[in-house]
Amino acid sequence: MSEPRAARTVPALRAVLTAPFSRRAWQETAYCLLSFVPNLVGFTLVAVTVVALGCALTLTVFGAVPGLLFLVAGLALARGLGALQRRLARRLLGEHVAEPPRPRAGRGRVEGVKARLQDVTAWRAVAYVLVKLPVSALGLWAVAWWVIGALHVIAPLRWAAGQHDFSLLSPIPGLGLSPHSLGAAFAAAAFGCAILLAAPWVTRAFVALDRQLLRALLAPGAVADRVRELEETRALAVDDAAERLRRLERDLHDGAQVRLAALAMSLDMVREQLDDRDRPELHRLVETARDNAAETLTELRDLSRGLHPPALDAGLPDALTTLAARTALPVDVSVDVPERATPAIESLAYYCASELLANVIKHSGARGCRIEASTGDGTLWLRVIDDGRGGAHIAEGGGLAGLVQRARTVDGELTVHSPDGGPTTVRVRLPLHA
Repeated sequence: MSEPRAARTVPALRAVLTAPFSRRAWQETAYCLLSFVPNLVGFTLVAVTVVALGCALTLTVFGAVPGLLFLVAGLALARGLGALQRRLARRLLGEHVAEPPRPRAGRGRVEGVKARLQDVTAWRAVAYVLVKLPVSALGLWAVAWWVIGALHVIAPLRWAAGQHDFSLLSPIPGLGLSPHSLGAAFAAAAFGCAILLAAPWVTRAFVALDRQLLRALLAPGAVADRVRELEETRALAVDDAAERLRRLERDLHDGAQVRLAALAMSLDMVREQLDDRDRPELHRLVETARDNAAETLTELRDLSRGLHPPALDAGLPDALTTLAARTALPVDVSVDVPERATPAIESLAYYCASELLANVIKHSGARGCRIEASTGDGTLWLRVIDDGRGGAHIAEGGGLAGLVQRARTVDGELTVHSPDGGPTTVRVRLPLHA
């Protein structure tokens, strides 16, 4: 029994003696120091100046708007402080806390303020700032163990330098020393060594508490984790479906279409080699086979173009320009997409534009149309405007309803503004990344 106990004692003793010199101890101490100042400033600004003042002003009639603005600013500041704390924890503690989802941008100022006030992540960051202040104070007290221990250790040197009347503090009240002799100075040095041996463990205890706060308040919640997991799964499924369609279009273009074109050419050659002395039914059979091959080739080309338009390989601007050029109606195209979307989103945007142009030609009686595409804040906006008779609406089972469902598969939306007499404006909002 003695050997296993000794085998356990030696590593534990080594860990205690080497803890003050370990990299982990110094990083945790640096974290306690560096996180105190931003938390103190954040507590003052968020809790006292912004949130409290914002709530107070919101309760008054004339201060509602300024109060809401103060609240929004406080929530944004709390989010920024939370990001800073996550970065410090990742650099110094090796604590990788997942980034929470970004707040969804609302349309318009009112919706934007509402979205900010309903940002659960920001309110959790506010709670972290409030709770973290006493923990930061305890962390600063843990840092004091290092400073006081170091002052005790150098007590003999200070005595030798001629400083014979000084007092040494203690991290624990009531245990301070006032050495008035060289022997007492060496006793203070021994006491300082004991403090330095304990300092890493005191620091580690409060850092462990801070880790729990980080995971509880600054990490995404269980629901947010599940939502992110589902979004990632959906993105993979959408991208995989887009890649499969692109591969199918390429196979049709390079395989079946080529063989059908070769078949049509062969039938043309057979028809040219037949003369009037051959049987008439043979002429008709070759003509019918050749026409069927040509029609099948045309249908196959249209089908492959619907799966994945080749123009999309060069980007959405070229694809929309090509689509407008093939449309019988005059179409003006305005595209401003400095940030390119994923292939699946580009395919969906192209499909929406194609279907909307088809609806304009079939139902609106318009003389002209305009397509606008732009990106910003991680969103792709597509607008199709026509000068037709108006009156378009989203009917169950209709083409617009189908586009609405397609947009919803990637958390997008489609809205229609079409008063009687026109003009009709259809807006499609899609994320740049599914």
